[in-house]
Amino acid sequence: MTGPVVVGVDGSPAGTTAAWWAAREGMTRRLPVLLVHSWTTQPLNVPVAQEALSKQHYGQGLLLRIEAELLHRYGELSLTTELVEVSASQALLEHSERAALLVLGSRGHGSAASFLLGSHSLHILGLSRCPAVIVRAGDPAVGTGWGHPGTERGDVVVGVEPGPGADALLEFAFTTAEAHGCGVHAVRALPHQYTVATGRQAEQGAVDRARLTASLAPWREKFPGVPLVDEVTAGPAAQVLLSAATRGRLTVVGRRRHSSHLTWKLGPVAHAVLHHAPCPVAVVPHD
Repeated sequence: MTGPVVVGVDGSPAGTTAAWWAAREGMTRRLPVLLVHSWTTQPLNVPVAQEALSKQHYGQGLLLRIEAELLHRYGELSLTTELVEVSASQALLEHSERAALLVLGSRGHGSAASFLLGSHSLHILGLSRCPAVIVRAGDPAVGTGWGHPGTERGDVVVGVEPGPGADALLEFAFTTAEAHGCGVHAVRALPHQYTVATGRQAEQGAVDRARLTASLAPWREKFPGVPLVDEVTAGPAAQVLLSAATRGRLTVVGRRRHSSHLTWKLGPVAHAVLHHAPCPVAVVPHD
């Protein structure tokens, strides 16, 4: 994995949490980190004539403050900042062409134990050219009270569906697990009828289990030092993946790349996991 870890900050608790997560990830992966702030999207109650200058000053101060806090904790981190005039979405999507990872913050959990994701975050997650991670604001395992790289718990959870996108998700999951010194928990969901151990239903269940084993085989060989748990469970894919995510440090889902920035879509499983997983979620684009 090459390129920087790019994180958007806007002065909110969600943006600050994302910056801390990005800094830790940069240290763990030995990658530089870039803090990006769009001053045009910063709402300030000032006279129109002073608005642009005030927003720029606020943005510069915000970047300097977060930079100082991160470097105080992670002195060896390679960290740069960027104040941009374009929208945050545009800036982050442009950086995604060359970044190793984008990091975004969410506003924590809503009344239904779900992430509060705005349209801008979903837009970026749906169009980023590199893997993008959404981090919950206020997560005690992520924020400023968090310790040093290597102290997290849990494995990297990844949902595996047979097809061309599986390798992209597995590569990201295994690379991340190797960097963090943890394992991979690969999950495959089967329709409920496959639990009936008779006739064609049992045969199909065995076929799907064999497909998961085959999908994982080259990654077992490439990453022999990464512990691997493979799980085939009957049930809706989102429900099965969310159950595994309760024990994970990061959950990995996929989405198809889109040729146009005017068209984007997250599948129902990715959408459900993004809104309800208790841990950070990585969305990995694939062909």
